[in-house]
Amino acid sequence: MKMEVTAQGKSVEAAVEAGALELGVDVSKVEYEVLTAPKKGFLGLGEVMAKVIVRYTPSPAEVAYNFVCTLLDDMDLDADAELEESDGAATIKINGDDAGILIGHHGDTLDSLQYLASLAANKKSERENEDDYTKITVDIGDYRAKREETLRALARRMAARVKKYGRSIALEPMNPYERRIIHSEIQGIAGVTTNSIGAENNRKIVIYLDN
Repeated sequence: MKMEVTAQGKSVEAAVEAGALELGVDVSKVEYEVLTAPKKGFLGLGEVMAKVIVRYTPSPAEVAYNFVCTLLDDMDLDADAELEESDGAATIKINGDDAGILIGHHGDTLDSLQYLASLAANKKSERENEDDYTKITVDIGDYRAKREETLRALARRMAARVKKYGRSIALEPMNPYERRIIHSEIQGIAGVTTNSIGAENNRKIVIYLDN
């Protein structure tokens, strides 16, 4: 979403800086159009201020970040977000006393927040190239890394039980991201393998002997 303001200053540069300040972005990130060139006048008479239109188009990652910040403000939560960008991907980290309520059961609420932020970032009407896509990850207090280690430990523990008792074990329903973690961990364990059963939100992994 392109943002723009009209600003004035004693010089074009000063007007652009004023516009960037009003938009809340660094002057290096804006474009501008000169509406009126400045004139010094004589003895203080006839002076004309520079007038410009300053435009700023936030990146998809910034759109997602602004979405998350607005949500935190609207919910009046004691939490802050910070943005980390890399090529074609971005991570929005949320920290604060109230941040935990956005995690939900096994990260369900966090996943929904990430989905909405991704939708905001990759809105088709805002993309110059339809093939462009920015991967958005939203994390709270390193929850995703901790959850991944918990799932990998679960996979190893259940694999050991399958091998010990010779019976398959079905895990609780998980989202696609968490199922991929389980599949990945089991692939490195000899003697057992996995399969997914069920549909949509009730899809679960079964661990069984690989014979």
